[in-house]
Amino acid sequence: MNEATIAKKHEEVQVIREKISKAGSTLFVDYLGLTVAEVSDLRVKLHAENCEMKVVKNNILRRATAEEGFAGVEEHLVGPSAIVTSQDEVTAAKIVYGFLKDHEKLSVKAGIIDGKVTNEADLKALSALPNKEGMLSMLLSVLQAPIRNLACVVKAVSEKEN
Repeated sequence: MNEATIAKKHEEVQVIREKISKAGSTLFVDYLGLTVAEVSDLRVKLHAENCEMKVVKNNILRRATAEEGFAGVEEHLVGPSAIVTSQDEVTAAKIVYGFLKDHEKLSVKAGIIDGKVTNEADLKALSALPNKEGMLSMLLSVLQAPIRNLACVVKAVSEKEN
């Protein structure tokens, strides 16, 4: 290999490292068997939610994940691979698993969520969770319930005394 090729591959590794390190979640998917139209449809759905899908050679992915310190990913990098990145932890998994319901040929190999390597089963469970705003809404509802109940009791007592 000449020096220009080596430099180009090193640059590709650095670009992928940066994507993975800045992402809230990274999924490694196998897209083999999907048509060009189906892959384009998935990319459009991901782009609409500020996610990105990029096809990357496994050697580049192995080097990038190793340099970032994510042990255990390399065993999943067999066959065609693409990465799906998202700024938060849930959105990419929701979109990919939603797409997977109608397109069985897409498969999830592994992922990196919040800096930890995650297997396919955990990613599937994560996709069923609400997004961050939904979770905050649920937490707020739980926190408001005792105050709401206390207000109802106080109101009932004041009405009874009158």
